[in-house]
Amino acid sequence: MTPRETLRLVNAGMIGFDLALGAGAIAAPATTLRIIGHEAPSPDAEALFRRAGPIWLTFAAAHLVATVRGRPEDWLAVAWLRGTEIGTDVLWAQSPGVRTARTRWALRGASAFNLGLSLACAAMARHGR
Repeated sequence: MTPRETLRLVNAGMIGFDLALGAGAIAAPATTLRIIGHEAPSPDAEALFRRAGPIWLTFAAAHLVATVRGRPEDWLAVAWLRGTEIGTDVLWAQSPGVRTARTRWALRGASAFNLGLSLACAAMARHGR
């Protein structure tokens, strides 16, 4: 599998992941938080998480556009969006609501993943389809 094929596969997976995360955050924030390793949230934490749902749906839409249309600017948009997420999960890992070391490490890994995905999408934008 070439790097481009790998990126396209990962990008397609991110459509589903961000769609599920965004929809879950909006429709069932407490359940979604529990699934991803967070303690039962306070009402304000639940509302704040629900607020992030449309953000993740925007990510899903950007990944979809890059998959379907595939123009350099589409890949650059995904690179930029993923770049905005590089440090967010590291910060979230420090939350007292994150209950296990495994979840904290997974969140840190998500930040590293976002860095790699951002760089790969930027390279796709620069070097074409």
